Amino acid sequence: MADDQLEYNPIGVIHTPFESPEGMPIQPAGADATGTVELAPRYAAGLQDLAEFSHCILLYHFHASDDDVSLTVEPFLDETERGLFATRAPQRPNPIGLSVVEIDTVADREITVNGVDVVDGTPLLDIKPFVPQFDAPDDVDAGWLETSQSAVRSKRADDRFC
Repeated sequence: MADDQLEYNPIGVIHTPFESPEGMPIQPAGADATGTVELAPRYAAGLQDLAEFSHCILLYHFHASDDDVSLTVEPFLDETERGLFATRAPQRPNPIGLSVVEIDTVADREITVNGVDVVDGTPLLDIKPFVPQFDAPDDVDAGWLETSQSAVRSKRADDRFC
C-alpha cells in the first residue's frame, strides 16, 4: 500500500446530548436521542432535497476516542475478543464512524435528527441519503452478532473505548 496521507476537512458538526462516549447508546438502533447536524455555511446548498428522505447516513470523525488501537477488542455486545474489523468499536486505524439517523427537519444549514449516537461536537465528514434499495441487502448474515442483536437497543457504552 502507498504511504500517501489523506486529509479530510469537516463540513460541519454534530450536536447531541452526550458529553462523553460513556453511557451513550452504542448504535442508532438503541438511541432515542435527538441531535442537530450543523453544516458550515458554504455547504448549506447541499442540503437541498434531503428533506424528501426519511433517513440519512452521517459519516464522522471519532474525536472522543482514544488513539490506542488494538486489532482485537471485546465489543460491547460480547464477552469474547473479536477482530476489530468484525466489530463497530470506535477505536480504529482511521477513526471514522457512521450512523443511520432519522431526519426530522431540514432548515437553512441544519438537520434535526432522531436516533443519534455520537458525542456532542463530533466533526461531520459527509452526509448521504439512506436508500434501502442501495443500503439494505436482502440476504444478510450478522456473524457473531446474530446472538446479541436483541441487546443493541438497551446496551450503553462503558469506558472500554474512552
